[in-house]
Amino acid sequence: MNEEKTNEKKCTDEKKTNEGAYYSAKPKFGGRGPGKLSQYFNRGMTYFLVIAASILFYFALLRLTNVSDTFKEVFGVLKPVIYGAVIAYLLNPIVKKVDIYFVPQLKKRLKKEGQAEKISRATGIFAALIFLITLVAALCNLLLPELYMSIRNTVFILPGQLNELMQKVNEIQFHDTTTSNILKTAIEEGTVMLQTWLRQDLLGEINEWMSNFTVDLLNFFGEVFNVLVGIIVSVYILFSKELLVRQSKKMVYAVLKPRHANMLLHLTVKSDQIFGGFIIGKIIDSAIIGVLCFVGVSLLKMPYAMLISVIVGVTNVIPFFGPYIGAIPCTVLIVLSDPIKGIYFVLFILVLQQFDGNILGPKILGSSTGLSAFWVIVAILVGGGLFGFVGMVMGVPTFAILYYIVQMFVNNRLESKSLPKESQYYDPLSYVDDSGNYVYSKESVETPPAEEG
Repeated sequence: MNEEKTNEKKCTDEKKTNEGAYYSAKPKFGGRGPGKLSQYFNRGMTYFLVIAASILFYFALLRLTNVSDTFKEVFGVLKPVIYGAVIAYLLNPIVKKVDIYFVPQLKKRLKKEGQAEKISRATGIFAALIFLITLVAALCNLLLPELYMSIRNTVFILPGQLNELMQKVNEIQFHDTTTSNILKTAIEEGTVMLQTWLRQDLLGEINEWMSNFTVDLLNFFGEVFNVLVGIIVSVYILFSKELLVRQSKKMVYAVLKPRHANMLLHLTVKSDQIFGGFIIGKIIDSAIIGVLCFVGVSLLKMPYAMLISVIVGVTNVIPFFGPYIGAIPCTVLIVLSDPIKGIYFVLFILVLQQFDGNILGPKILGSSTGLSAFWVIVAILVGGGLFGFVGMVMGVPTFAILYYIVQMFVNNRLESKSLPKESQYYDPLSYVDDSGNYVYSKESVETPPAEEG
């Protein structure tokens, strides 16, 4: 009897121990495979979600204007966060450089774990903010006086130059020919149109501009406030960037399958390489072009040297078309002061653009995008047409990412079919037979393949 009671007590204790161990541990989802009822339910839910998504997409197309307004409103609310993320991304290289240099030095002197990283990060963020504030203050200090003087000189000089031009035109003796009569009539009509515009249309446009000035001023201060809040947000992002990256990575693995998650993370890293290499390299390239433009314009003794250099440097951020876009208003400013110097400036910009496109740009940017000149032009035109100036700047790296995804998909499909990936193998004489075997041509065999990313 005692032995039976002892065995029963052991069984009860083991049962309690097992129950406690089971409920104290975190439960695992799943275990056995899904039953038939669960399979039917999942299939029905899939059909329901597909139909519901189709209906929602249909109504979204009907109310596309309301949807776009909602997105604009959400974007307006999140502007400080977006600005903060952009500022943090641009300042991150400075913070990384400071961490690389200071962390090993501080670890030798500080024994407490993690203290060296915190001090280095704070120092890097402070240095990055000082650099940003100094750069903005220097640009405003150099640019605003030049801009004011150019507008003031244009307002005072333009009427006198127009009168002088008209006097010279009137002094010209036109011969009594058909061409001279047409030219004289065109000049007279152009003069009348210009005077009418100055007396009537210009005054109306000034009144309209003054009526919208208050709204534009409020919008301007609103954007300045968003940028200031964005700078504060960027500080928090830079302080906790490692934590944010780990949390994002954890969410990706939690939501997606491992294969899809790894593909998404790979594309994220590749996008960071393309955007980072292109944007940072383009900023450095544009700064050098701005300095060279200032030196050249100063040596040629042209007016508004600082204003012209800043415009050329800023617009040079736009690939290919940037120098020409910046040269147009600068040429107009110089021509109003001295037409001959305007011609010299156009020639100087052409030489500077050739130097940037063939020597400086490739040295700094290298193959950061991997796009040919044709696709660069396509990306600029499409991005500029859809999103304006921002689209012209960001269109090239965005298109480079899409190009990389398509290239990766095509190469993967070719590998699965045991076909060569390099484009030079697909010359006019080579082909793939009906059995799926690649047939080399003499040209493709003799030409070494080019590496493709």
